[in-house]
Amino acid sequence: QVQLVESGGGSAQAGMSLILSCAASGDTSGLYMGWFRQLTGKEREAVAGIASGGTPTYAAFAKGRFKISKDNAKNILTFQVNVLKPEDTAMYYCTADPSSYTLWHGRPKYWGQGTQVTVST
Repeated sequence: QVQLVESGGGSAQAGMSLILSCAASGDTSGLYMGWFRQLTGKEREAVAGIASGGTPTYAAFAKGRFKISKDNAKNILTFQVNVLKPEDTAMYYCTADPSSYTLWHGRPKYWGQGTQVTVST
C-alpha cells in the first residue's frame, strides 16, 4: 500500500516561488507519480508527471514555470512553481499510479490529501 503526504502549501505573493513536497511511504519504484491541481469550482487536472526513471512530462499550460522532480532515495516527490500567479491558487494533490496513461487521464490509484496554495497580489 502506498501513502502520499503533501506539504509546503500556504499563502504566497505573486512572483515568488513555492516548493511542494510529497513524502511517499511504500514502494513507489514502479509507479508513475504526478501532481494534480483543483482550482475553485473546477475539476481536478493533471499538471505534471514523472516516471520512475525520472523523465518529466507537463501539461501544456504548465510548461515553463513548473518543475517536477523525484528523489528516489528519499521517496520524495517535489513540485516547484516559479513566478507564482493568482491563478495558481488551487488545491494541489500528489498522485501515483502504475500507469502514466491512467494518471494523465485523471484516475490515479493513489492520492494524497492535498495541500492548498493561495497566491495573492
